Amino acid sequence: MKHLLLDCDAPLMSFGGDLVDAYGVVRDFPAKSMVAGLFANALGWERYDVDAHAALQARLTIGSARVGEGRREREFQTAQLGAADRGWTTRGRVEGRAGGADTYKSPHIRYRDMDADTRVLIACRLSPADDAPTLDTLAAALTRPERPLFLGRKPFVPSRPLLLGVVAADTIPDALALGFGKMELPRPASIRAQWPFGEPTGGVVAHGTQTQELTDERHWPAGVHAGLRRVVHGRLDWPLVTP
Repeated sequence: MKHLLLDCDAPLMSFGGDLVDAYGVVRDFPAKSMVAGLFANALGWERYDVDAHAALQARLTIGSARVGEGRREREFQTAQLGAADRGWTTRGRVEGRAGGADTYKSPHIRYRDMDADTRVLIACRLSPADDAPTLDTLAAALTRPERPLFLGRKPFVPSRPLLLGVVAADTIPDALALGFGKMELPRPASIRAQWPFGEPTGGVVAHGTQTQELTDERHWPAGVHAGLRRVVHGRLDWPLVTP
C-alpha cells in the first residue's frame, strides 16, 4: 500500500487537544482532523467545503512518531479585543470582528502550550486509494500549496518542506520506519509513536504499548470535535531498513 510521509520540523508546533477553561492543552501526536485540515489548506479548500473535508478525514489512516522530542513550553496570553479590531488571515485578507461596543471590554487571559525544537514524522494512507483526491494529489499540493501551511497555529510555520515522500509499506509502523530511514538521523534504540488500534506492526517491534481513546475527528458541518478513535501509544524499535 502507498503511504505518504510528512516531516514536521519547526521551531514551534502545537498539536491541539481539548481546551480546558483558559488552558490550551496540546498532545504529543497530531490529531486526525489536523492532518485532514493541513491537506485541505494545501489544496486550497474553503471552510464551507465541509463535505469534502469530512470525506477526506474519513478516508485517512494516520500514525506518527516523535523523532525529535524537543521540549514543552507554555505561553501566557492577554488580549484586549474590541468590536472593531481586525486581524490577518492565511488567505491574505483582513478579517473583522462583530459585536457591540461593550462586547469585549475585559481582556482575554489564557495559557497555550506548544512544543519547541520538536520533529514529528507522520505516515498516512487513503482508503479507498483511487478516489479523489489521491495520495499523489496530496503530495503535489504539499509541494505547491495554495496557501501558507502551519503546524497547529498560524505563526508555527515549518522550517523545511513537509513532504518527505511516498513509500510502499504494509502497515503504518513499517511506513514510519521507512520514513525515518529517509531522514538521515542518528538511529535510536526506539522512538515514541502512535498508530491506529488494530494496525499490525509489520516488521517493527513495539513495546510498552497502551491503548487510548481520542476525540480527534472533526464534525466539519458543526465545527466541533466528535466521534471516538482508538489508537495505540508505545515505542517502536526501528529495524535496519533502507528507504
